[in-house]
Amino acid sequence: MSDLKLIETYKSDLQNYSPEQLRKITVEGVWSIGQMYDHIILVAHEYLDNVETCATSTEEQDLGKTEFGKYLFEIGGFPPIKIKLPDELNTPPSNSDSKEDLTSRLDQVMQRFRQWESQVDDINQNYKVKHGGFGWLNAREWFYLVGMHFSHHLRQKVELEHRLEL
Repeated sequence: MSDLKLIETYKSDLQNYSPEQLRKITVEGVWSIGQMYDHIILVAHEYLDNVETCATSTEEQDLGKTEFGKYLFEIGGFPPIKIKLPDELNTPPSNSDSKEDLTSRLDQVMQRFRQWESQVDDINQNYKVKHGGFGWLNAREWFYLVGMHFSHHLRQKVELEHRLEL
């Protein structure tokens, strides 16, 4: 499935949730579906911001990925594990957006994704931005990470839907 189709699937599935289901936290410490959507949207914009930073850079970077970053790109996605960020980076996502808000925000991600899709291969691959866990990534890698991140959260989405007995 293409990355845009994957994002479109998230958008379509969003229509299946009631406002209560969207915000319901079924277990303490586990996000609601709405929080998961907020998270993947925020991260997609962050990654696309980094594509843009690479595009406007004028300084080449010789450093590369960390060992985990290399592994991630070798396997083409995140391993099927739950990833816990350090507490200082683990602020709970917003749980207040409506279905309409989240749909609009996904549309914005898709618009930006389409914009960069046709340009990303023309950006100097030595213009990079550092990722805290994966090392120095170029525009193509940041762009690819958007889809990898959406794919990674499919398991969580299914788990959250199961908790809601959907």
